[in-house]
Amino acid sequence: MRAGVVVTAHPGVEDLAVLAEELGLHSFWVNDTPMVHGDPFVALGLCAKATSRIRLGIGVTSPALRSAPAAASGFASLNALAPGRIICGVGTGNTARRTLGMPPTTAATLEKFTAALQDLCAGRSTEYREGDRVRDTRFLHTGAHVNTADPIEFVVAALGPKAAAVAGRRGTGLISFGLLDPTAWHALHDARRHAAQDTPRHPDSYVVTALHILDEDEDPYSDAARDATGHLVLSLLAFAADTAAETPAFAERLGPEEREAVRRLLDRRGTTATAPDRHTKLYPNYLGRIAPQDRDLVLPSLMNTLALVGTRDDLRTRITTLEQAGIDELLIQPVIDPPTEMAQLAKLLT
Repeated sequence: MRAGVVVTAHPGVEDLAVLAEELGLHSFWVNDTPMVHGDPFVALGLCAKATSRIRLGIGVTSPALRSAPAAASGFASLNALAPGRIICGVGTGNTARRTLGMPPTTAATLEKFTAALQDLCAGRSTEYREGDRVRDTRFLHTGAHVNTADPIEFVVAALGPKAAAVAGRRGTGLISFGLLDPTAWHALHDARRHAAQDTPRHPDSYVVTALHILDEDEDPYSDAARDATGHLVLSLLAFAADTAAETPAFAERLGPEEREAVRRLLDRRGTTATAPDRHTKLYPNYLGRIAPQDRDLVLPSLMNTLALVGTRDDLRTRITTLEQAGIDELLIQPVIDPPTEMAQLAKLLT
């Protein structure tokens, strides 16, 4: 299985991209979460100039954040800096919108946005709408400004069949966050295949997770393991806390221990599930290293669900199972010591 890394956009991120390339990793991604992290297009522009081989992805942008022309300009500009190495991840904005206190967009809007980006980034015209006004739009000057000749890889973020169907109809790959259940991946691939109407092309699938390789005799739920995986666990708890009142179905699927952790998180952050400003309390340091006092919220059940923790042999076995479920690339989000964690990933998969 191929390997890659996802990091937050920040100054100096290009140094990590250079190291990822030197380690032989296949791709290097940055998040698009405007009010939490830096700008992904700026970050990947630096990475594009500093590298020559590794693929560069934004995981993921959304029609709720940018218009299709603005996003296409960003991706086609990156494609001019790193021809044929750009990956455009698109989603409903489930995280980036919620960190603004807003709901994500719909699958139908995502599909229109994806289609428009695919057309514009390939140099074709597309329909652009604002209110009742509809116009055709396309790049009016390419040349050295943007690159529409080399292909951009598109992937759709999916946790369920609706988004997977968008990927099928648009002929894109899939990316999912913390989804390590092979059965769930088979379902996503089935939904994409069905929507693609038997198109023989099978674009790549990516899964984002965290990795912790256990030392000899180390407890799988040690402080070190919780620190390495806690950012994923707390992201899920924050999502459950944020959506508990408006769309309670997700929180209701959690077990009693997990629901209690959601309650403790709300109390600890000094907010409630109905407070209009709860996003300002739940999402600071989102996907960053957790504070030691929050380790008790990193439940073993959620670590097992969202992250890869185990001995080298255990992890290789689990990764093989994911590969058999159709996952082409494993992406990790390192937050403790990114250079060391990236090197461990590269060694694990070679």
